[in-house]
Amino acid sequence: MAPFDLNSHGITVDDVRRNLTPSRLYEEGIRFDAGTRIADSGALVAYSGLKTGRSPKDKRVVRRPESEKDVWWGPINVPLEPSVFTINRQRAVDYLNTRDHLYCFDGFAGWDPAHRIKVRVICARPYHALFMHTMLIRPTREELHQFGKPDYTILNAGQFPANRHTPGMTSKTSIDLSFEDGEVVILGTEYAGEMKKGVFTIMNYLMPKRGILSMHCSATSDKHTGRSSVLFGLSGTGKTTLSADPKRNLIGDDEHCWSDQGIFNIEGGCYAKAIDLTPESEPEIFQALRFGAVLENVVVNEEDRHVDFSDSRITQNTRGAYPIEFIRNARIPCIAGHPTDVIFLTCDAFGVLPPVSRLSPAHAMYHFISGYTAKVAGTEVGVSEPEATFSPCFGGPFLVWHPGKYAELLAAKMKQHHANVWLVNTGWSGGAYGVGKRMKLAFTRAILDAIHAGQLADAPTKRDPVFGFEVITACPNVPGEILQPRSTWRDTAAFDATAKRLAGLFRDNFKTYEAGVTQDVRDAGPHY
Repeated sequence: MAPFDLNSHGITVDDVRRNLTPSRLYEEGIRFDAGTRIADSGALVAYSGLKTGRSPKDKRVVRRPESEKDVWWGPINVPLEPSVFTINRQRAVDYLNTRDHLYCFDGFAGWDPAHRIKVRVICARPYHALFMHTMLIRPTREELHQFGKPDYTILNAGQFPANRHTPGMTSKTSIDLSFEDGEVVILGTEYAGEMKKGVFTIMNYLMPKRGILSMHCSATSDKHTGRSSVLFGLSGTGKTTLSADPKRNLIGDDEHCWSDQGIFNIEGGCYAKAIDLTPESEPEIFQALRFGAVLENVVVNEEDRHVDFSDSRITQNTRGAYPIEFIRNARIPCIAGHPTDVIFLTCDAFGVLPPVSRLSPAHAMYHFISGYTAKVAGTEVGVSEPEATFSPCFGGPFLVWHPGKYAELLAAKMKQHHANVWLVNTGWSGGAYGVGKRMKLAFTRAILDAIHAGQLADAPTKRDPVFGFEVITACPNVPGEILQPRSTWRDTAAFDATAKRLAGLFRDNFKTYEAGVTQDVRDAGPHY
């Protein structure tokens, strides 16, 4: 391996352990990282401290003339002065330079060699190094030998807090991204997911500049033709579950790009929720959490090191990270042809949206920008009403450009490659949460099977009077009565009122984006 040093990053520590194998990182974790354990499955168990999830309100983007006009400034991309970035960066470097040794991982983001970027991670915890060894694409020995200067570097000093009195800081946590410097600085949070999503944010900036659509979605491909489909969906909609389809190859579970050649995964691993995980519910994920994987913030029995996946004492957001090749039907390299189908998953707890609808290009852009699902607020006494959640492009916290930019790219790709777009509701039927029932997983899988088989392309439809899209009225292995939600409600007047209420929430939410889209997209919103 060619000699390398980190002096150009300001790192002066002599002992930098670069691209250690998982076995070595296990040893380092047990030796130096308090609380680290090895589960009886063989996975490394680590803990992220006080922060057990992302801190989106503490993300900052350095505002400089070179990128200023590209960035969608606001609550997602909060501007940071270059001078403050310099202060935070120096704070991170100073902390890292106090360590006896550091870890460095050099890897790639993007499976397509024509569009991948080189990413360097510098950190003090072996768990963080193993996590990024898992989530980035691992270079061969020859690629590592020729790695050279990275395109982007993550300086992870998460154990050390930001100074909340520094201008622009709102807490002791700060995740700062500078496109011009090619750096991400992390202070005040040890949650490993910040590094993963930092890389995704970078790709969300760089790829649209090349005419490539970056997507927060899972992707699968046909085992015989290589043609793919992509599934968008917020947490709880079934994106990971439905992409684990043994009949298809897995391209990836979370982050992809759509180029002129097809789609490619950004990551080298998967990062799955682990709460209530069982071998029956998620067999592919369960078996992947073995030696070489990282289990984050799970509760472990001290005697036999068995993981209790149902225990949420530390957090509901328990996670497992594993290399994608641990999934038996993964397609390596993680590249596939152009999607025949684009699927938007939503878990509609209002019980209004149909199980499956076909979207026109304008409707597709509208619903892509809206990024709707609904959560159930059943954790508070007396609260039973669903809560609408909107995240633009199904990945709002990670966008850099205005959502309209990504929607325009999606529309262009759809048109060029003749992709169908579908809205699939995995939520409630026969009434809202508390009255109706959750859509059976078997029905949703049957809908996806029919989509992939091309059986719904010419299926009969009925125009929805409120939302305007075409509702599929016949699908193999799905009872016809559930395909039109109004007919499943006993109280049709209550259905109409709920549909109008949800339509109003869509319209109110979309006001934020109207200035950045064309009139036909604005007109694709619900009417009542």
